[in-house]
Amino acid sequence: MKKVVDRASSRGYFDHGWLKTYHTFSFADYYNPTRVHFGALRVLNDDWVAPSQGFGAHPHKNMEVVSIPLKGKLRHGDSVANTRTITPGDVQVMSTGSGILHSEYNGSDKEPVEFLQIWVFPDRENTPPEYNNYNIRGLLKKNELALFISPDGSTPASILQNAWDEILTDRNAWFSMGKFDAGKIIDYKIHDKNMGVYIFIIEGKIEVAEEILSKRDGIGIWDVSDLKINIIEHSDLLLIEVPMIS
Repeated sequence: MKKVVDRASSRGYFDHGWLKTYHTFSFADYYNPTRVHFGALRVLNDDWVAPSQGFGAHPHKNMEVVSIPLKGKLRHGDSVANTRTITPGDVQVMSTGSGILHSEYNGSDKEPVEFLQIWVFPDRENTPPEYNNYNIRGLLKKNELALFISPDGSTPASILQNAWDEILTDRNAWFSMGKFDAGKIIDYKIHDKNMGVYIFIIEGKIEVAEEILSKRDGIGIWDVSDLKINIIEHSDLLLIEVPMIS
């Protein structure tokens, strides 16, 4: 087993007034040469946006972008004629492909919005841009991991991470999340030997791979076939399994 631990206190942080943002990996003005990505997972940002504020229209290209609202309302707009507002229990998946302009705003003029923005390297470039949002509330059951992104059509969402190259066609991406009571144990099986899993503790405290992790800590684990997660305190977890590209 190999592992890397990213403590919440070690993340990049910027306070722009309307935006308070933490970066687990190098992003914008935060650069840490030892934390550029975890396999195909490139960005994990933890954002707070003030009422009626947000990111104006800006371009992205050749990246898979997943947004997960934690509190409040997230309003999306883009250059392929999509306008949506999502809330906790929804997820937003965008393939930026050959290029897309998009905006992300707080959909409330009274309450802040908190959300995770995640980028994953795609397995192919310059595809037609695409946007989807999904209601995953029916999957979210207490003390169970809800798999909401997978490559095989068994979940509401998928991303362009099905075949990183022509040889390793079994490399995929899998996203799961769930809320767990103290004392529960999660047995997680990694889908392929070339994969790694990044565990982000949204809330709570856990023990995994001989590490104790708390709110907003992260740990990446690879070169292992399965792992056991012990829930120490009531916890809200996000697991991102990706190809371990260099």
